[in-house]
Amino acid sequence: MPNIKSIREIALKNAFQHDGTADPKTVLSKYLSITPEDRKNAASLLPVVEGVVNEINALGMAVIQREISISFPELLKVEKKEQKHILPDLEDVKGKVVMRLAPSPSGPLHLGHTRMAILNDEYVKRYGGSLILRIEDTNPSNIDPEAYRMIPEDLEMLGVKVHNIVIQSSRLEIYYNEARKLISGSHMYVCRCDKEVEKKYKLEMKACPHRDQTAEENLDLFQKMINGELASGAASVMLKTSLNHPNPSLRDWIAFRIPPAEHPLVGRKYSLFPTMNFSVAVDDHLLGLTHVIRGMDQLNNTYRQKFIFDYNNWKTPFYFHYGMISYPGALLKTSLMKRGIKKGDFSGWDDVRLLTVRALLKRGYRNETFRKYWIDSGLRDVDATFSWEIFNSINKGFIDSGAKRIFFVKDPVKITIKDAPDIASSIPFHPSDPKMGSRNYLVKKGSDIYVTTEDWNSIPSGENVRLKDLCNVTKTGNSAKYSIDQEPMKRGKIIHWAPEDSSEFSVEKPDGTIDKGVIEPEGTKVAGEVQMERYGYVNSFPKKGMGYYTHR
Repeated sequence: MPNIKSIREIALKNAFQHDGTADPKTVLSKYLSITPEDRKNAASLLPVVEGVVNEINALGMAVIQREISISFPELLKVEKKEQKHILPDLEDVKGKVVMRLAPSPSGPLHLGHTRMAILNDEYVKRYGGSLILRIEDTNPSNIDPEAYRMIPEDLEMLGVKVHNIVIQSSRLEIYYNEARKLISGSHMYVCRCDKEVEKKYKLEMKACPHRDQTAEENLDLFQKMINGELASGAASVMLKTSLNHPNPSLRDWIAFRIPPAEHPLVGRKYSLFPTMNFSVAVDDHLLGLTHVIRGMDQLNNTYRQKFIFDYNNWKTPFYFHYGMISYPGALLKTSLMKRGIKKGDFSGWDDVRLLTVRALLKRGYRNETFRKYWIDSGLRDVDATFSWEIFNSINKGFIDSGAKRIFFVKDPVKITIKDAPDIASSIPFHPSDPKMGSRNYLVKKGSDIYVTTEDWNSIPSGENVRLKDLCNVTKTGNSAKYSIDQEPMKRGKIIHWAPEDSSEFSVEKPDGTIDKGVIEPEGTKVAGEVQMERYGYVNSFPKKGMGYYTHR
């Protein structure tokens, strides 16, 4: 026989910790952890636990708190001490720092970018200095013109303070001048080999025929590339490294090329563009970067860029490469998102099925959630997996105290409460904050209410059920009979409901499906983050008659 007293204690504590609503599966799991001998009976235990949980949940938060104060007063005395996570100090800091965010304008920022943005912002706030947003747009074929507007907007919505915005396509003359210096010093040359031939030379550790051209020849060819006298693919500018370098990707690498696409900002005014590694190295020096933190996937690029620092005798910034984060099942390639938008698969960059910053904020995630998640994750050089469970828990911590509770009845069915008098219902907007007030309804004799079809179909005819904060009824066919006994039920199901004057409401979910139903009248007055009881947190837009699902 199960220990009902033990189950009830666990359920009472669980309900106290979760705004008066215990979870049967959590209670069962906790019970089995202290009575492992009952694990073989887990299936038969679940209905027993559900009955106890329903009894506890029907008590209401005030009664639960009173019972806790009598039986477990230590729970009331325990203050929640949140573990304080602090990012480690940066090395080699001498006064203020200069750091940068360097996205490509292929689209708006997405979840993967937020780590880079938050960490850099945190360090600039700690040490003082400036944070540069450098939009790296030297690849004309991978640019969305709207990104120049969207990226700063995304950073502002995230609470990231940018002190200076630099657009690389406006600095081409600077890159040309720096290239001429390196060509004159015999550190760069113009290669006219076919791409595959050039690659073959590199793999075989051989010099291409153009590697030993004089500086004058290379400068002349370089100017012809600038003037547009050479077609795309006809030549590229190579930075000399070591042909015997053990890492093939670090042997002579391309510093400039002639792309086939016209640039959205500068048009055909310029035909020669630096590669990322060349422009980044030049900018990191000329903009006075002191510290660069970026992903481990950029490690080879750091090695490439250091050649330019060494050739110019420039001081190298402090580099830290953090481990990679995997996002299982997530679409984070802006090119694929863009393709889906053009095909009509997505409504836009803020489509809630996407993981762009604007889509996640639209769903109801707080910018503080991104910041806390990445600070808590720390600055580590080990790979990790993004946890939606932790992310959602952090977000719940920010929104729960201010989220009014609302009844949303999905897939509603209308039922009549037979033999009922006029019934007054007063339902608190928040079980832990009386100051939020209550929503009050009068369900008049003979009027109908809405309940969720799934709830109604799960109740056998003749079974008692509690309409939350309203009354007890007995299901009789397709209707409900008012119960004489209106004491909180010790057994039975507790379901939510909505008055017959409720309004139609839809909730769009992250997978693109839409839940349709009705929302209680007071719910049409509450915009923003709400908790739809027994459903989840929703960013509600009542004037539109819809909301966006956030999480449980």
